[in-house]
Amino acid sequence: MDHQFRPVSGRFLVGVFVFFLLAGFLSGPVWAQSGTGEKTRGDYLTLKVAVMGPGDQLYFWWGHIALIIEDSFTGQKRFYDYGLFSFETENFFLNFALGRLLYSCGVSPMDANLNVYLRTNRDITLYTLDLPPAKREDVWRFAETNVLPENRDYYYHHFKDNCSTRIRDIVDLATGGQFKEDFGEAPGRFTLRQHVRRHTWFAPFSDWLLCFLMGQDIDTQITIWEEMFLPAEVGSRISDYRYTDDDGIERQLVSGVEIVNRAVKRPAVLDSPPRQWDRALIDGIFIAALFIALKKLRAKRPRPGEALFGIAQAALGLFFGIAGIVLFFMTFFTNHDYTFHNINVLFINPLVFAALPLGILYAAAPGPVKRLRRGRLLAYLWTYVFVAGIITMVIKILPFFYQQNQVTQALVLPFALVLSVIPEKALLLYRRIIRSRYT
Repeated sequence: MDHQFRPVSGRFLVGVFVFFLLAGFLSGPVWAQSGTGEKTRGDYLTLKVAVMGPGDQLYFWWGHIALIIEDSFTGQKRFYDYGLFSFETENFFLNFALGRLLYSCGVSPMDANLNVYLRTNRDITLYTLDLPPAKREDVWRFAETNVLPENRDYYYHHFKDNCSTRIRDIVDLATGGQFKEDFGEAPGRFTLRQHVRRHTWFAPFSDWLLCFLMGQDIDTQITIWEEMFLPAEVGSRISDYRYTDDDGIERQLVSGVEIVNRAVKRPAVLDSPPRQWDRALIDGIFIAALFIALKKLRAKRPRPGEALFGIAQAALGLFFGIAGIVLFFMTFFTNHDYTFHNINVLFINPLVFAALPLGILYAAAPGPVKRLRRGRLLAYLWTYVFVAGIITMVIKILPFFYQQNQVTQALVLPFALVLSVIPEKALLLYRRIIRSRYT
């Protein structure tokens, strides 16, 4: 079928012009630029920083943080979350192990999110930000851009790029760079390791393992800006912060603080890191005393004593061998840069795993000759562990080595000394000295 062109009447054109004129007039108060006396988009927005306390799972022990934007024009209350991940993501555990884990930014209703934290017994504190309308609109546009599919994913870093540092950067955007200017060079209270231990003190095994795996790069002085990898540090810093707006007026950044919930019977985050090496030393001495007792049992009842002595060393080889393998892998084959430059790898590494088969072979040895040979290999292995551990203590006189690994040293060195050839050699030397005095 052919289509014919028909001329448009002048009355129709006038009607279209009037329609768009009225539409522009009615929508003007929402989108008008500042300075016209009319409301802008930012006038309808309220910005809040939501800080949530620690949760049950290990990855929640350091708390969480999000941006809330309430829109009185649309009635929406949106929760911008920069800490989203899923175990169902393809190759999640492989990427986690390699230090290449993708996190995402997402937005969802505020009430639904806060209810989750309420149900899981988490602290919830809301900080309302006092920002000019233009800055509120800038933050809103920035957040909306972040959640777009092409922008929402980023490579997570526990200290340098996480949910908390992203909100910190948004606060810096809202204050025109003043937030970083004031805190970017200001010295912080603790090192990264000390901040970690403030949150892990109540779980001795996890506390030891995390500190064992992290190298000396987290033992340097950091700034307040870097301390804000923790959500609670962001909340603490913004609560009393003052900045100067574009009109030259000094303003209190936070105009109101709302405590939504306080967790019940949850381990507190310590104000300062605990001293844990003494407890580790007690544990190490206890393990050493256990092996001394097994040596005495071996002398009195050789068969069961030797079997238990070998199995106990195999257990040490299994535990510290796996720890050494993980550390070796994370130090040399991943993107976990906070595990680099770790002197623990000098004495706890994959070699320690050899105590597992050697201990089993020692316990199952068919005769004294083979048992003696296997026992000698075990003693040499533990001698290496002890001597290398001592070296990691001595080299700290050099300025290049400053790792705070006293907890691992205190735990390992006592039993490594007892199992090494050193007590036997020292006893032989002592007997020679005594003999020489009386001959």
